[in-house]
Amino acid sequence: MDEVSGIRVRFAPSPTGYLHIGGARTALFNWLFARHHKGIFILRIEDTDEVRSTEESVSGILESMKWLGLVWDEGPTPDGKGVKGDYGPYFQMQRLDKYQAACHQLIDKGMAYPCYCTPEEVEKMRELALLAKRPPKYDGRCRSLSMDERRLKEAEGRKTSVRFRTPHEGNTRFSDLVRGSLDFENVLLEDFVILKTSGVPTYNFACVVDDHHMAISHVIRGDDHLSNTPRQILVYEALRWTPPAFAHLAMIMGSDGSRLSKRHGATSVMEYQQLGYLPDVLLNYLALLGWGTEDSQQIFTQAEMIEKFLLERCSKSPATFDPAKLLWMNGEYIRKTPAVQLAAMAKPFFKEKNIAEIPPKTYEQSVSLEHEKIKLLTDVPKLTDFLLWDDYEYREDAVTKVLRAEGAPIILEELSKRLAVLEPFDVAGIENISKTLAKDKSVKNGAVFHPLRVAVSGRTEGPSLWHMVEFLGKERTLERIKRAQKMMAGGIRV
Repeated sequence: MDEVSGIRVRFAPSPTGYLHIGGARTALFNWLFARHHKGIFILRIEDTDEVRSTEESVSGILESMKWLGLVWDEGPTPDGKGVKGDYGPYFQMQRLDKYQAACHQLIDKGMAYPCYCTPEEVEKMRELALLAKRPPKYDGRCRSLSMDERRLKEAEGRKTSVRFRTPHEGNTRFSDLVRGSLDFENVLLEDFVILKTSGVPTYNFACVVDDHHMAISHVIRGDDHLSNTPRQILVYEALRWTPPAFAHLAMIMGSDGSRLSKRHGATSVMEYQQLGYLPDVLLNYLALLGWGTEDSQQIFTQAEMIEKFLLERCSKSPATFDPAKLLWMNGEYIRKTPAVQLAAMAKPFFKEKNIAEIPPKTYEQSVSLEHEKIKLLTDVPKLTDFLLWDDYEYREDAVTKVLRAEGAPIILEELSKRLAVLEPFDVAGIENISKTLAKDKSVKNGAVFHPLRVAVSGRTEGPSLWHMVEFLGKERTLERIKRAQKMMAGGIRV
């Protein structure tokens, strides 16, 4: 490993799709580990899948990381057009020379060899191995070819890949920081490809070369990579490089016990942004998927997560993704967010109407009225729409149950008269008038309160009635009551 002191970790996504929940959790744990130890967090793009890697996916990964606030110390610049750090390039397809050089070292040491087998031939080997009840792997037929045999293969025009010469005896052992001591029998491993016929490296080879040259101290990743680790350690040993420490995180499962997928809910990080979740909430929740504190703390600030994060506290058991808990947590965060800040965050979710036409103070007050009911940022337009604009619709159940109830027209007419002369038009006065009217008419308070609410909002639920009417003001309240009266008189929806 290059002479660099301290903690250096990397998140190395493949740009073949969006950044999903599992990848984001891996990025977060690496970021927390680096920040806890005042180390370096590196973003490396592993784009060696020549068919599926796309620039769109790279942009999506960078956008997701930026939204989550997982700022990297080295890697592509946030726009993907530059480089941060001295160990670049940070795209694997720009590092092919390093893989070629390491591959030649292995060939010279006799630890790698050219393979002339076609994909179809390799697949046939595996099928035959399964029929013979042996591990389905490459049978090593090119492992000991003579120079003459190689020349014959090349004369046939066969394309050449390069395979690592895996030892057939002994065990590969390592101590995992999450799972403890692990032991793999080498005989169960095949001679795996390190360079494809295109000259592009495979995952198990490229990540070893990059981790060495980038001086990575710890590799923290999902335990779906556990079976790759012995292969990678063998490459390290063959090149006489010191392996990093490994930590394999337990997988994230859906509520049905199967591996997390789209059927368990949105799995793209940016889908959660579009649904109205806060980035800090997603980070908080992801941190709890496989890690926790001794006192089972649930709500963390970023500073608290950084301070308390220890790999030793990561669980060996799979974590279960619970959308209901994530929604609860988002609501908890939103209730603690000042209304002014919440209002600003929710502006992008007003897609049907122009929130810019509403005075900022008015908009912020409307959010404050509904603050306790908001669970997602997407709730804000739905909950405040009728407060900000007068073109709300009357809900049919509210009209049938409340406005068409016996005595409602008379109540609204009298309320309108009394509210018209109320000064000041404030919560105390509005409440007093409404309760006094109920007493004067010898009806229950609800017989006055409910028609007033439906008349000015079109619905049976909402914020505090008196605060809502005060917010609307005298003129708008009277206009809305008049609108309800016209609808009731004409028997039509307005």
